[in-house]
Amino acid sequence: MTRASLPNRRAHEVFKFRHWGLSYIVGLGRATEDAPITEIFLNSGKSGEQAQTLARDSAVLLSLALQHGTPIATMQKAITRNADGTPSGPIGQLLDIIAQAEGSAGAETGQPRVPDNSGAGGAVAELAD
Repeated sequence: MTRASLPNRRAHEVFKFRHWGLSYIVGLGRATEDAPITEIFLNSGKSGEQAQTLARDSAVLLSLALQHGTPIATMQKAITRNADGTPSGPIGQLLDIIAQAEGSAGAETGQPRVPDNSGAGGAVAELAD
């Protein structure tokens, strides 16, 4: 499948979550406000730290997968999980958060929607471990 082109200006949503005791800041980009997610930005820790490098590189790979049409649900199934079905790592947790925000229908279609935080005065949503 061909990679989807992205416009220079895109809708963007931001939220935070924690995993393994680390705080992650997530940015989700869309071509338009009602379009599916096509980019993921993920930051954690200080620049140059291993966690930051892994988070940013993982987000690039997730973004490329989305731009090539891979559904979120497909990526969720491929991620390492604990015996109880919870995600083992932060990328799995992020994918679950995105899918859960849309509910099971979003997970099935691969086109989840994260709740709009713009009504909170630009505040970032906080999601705990």
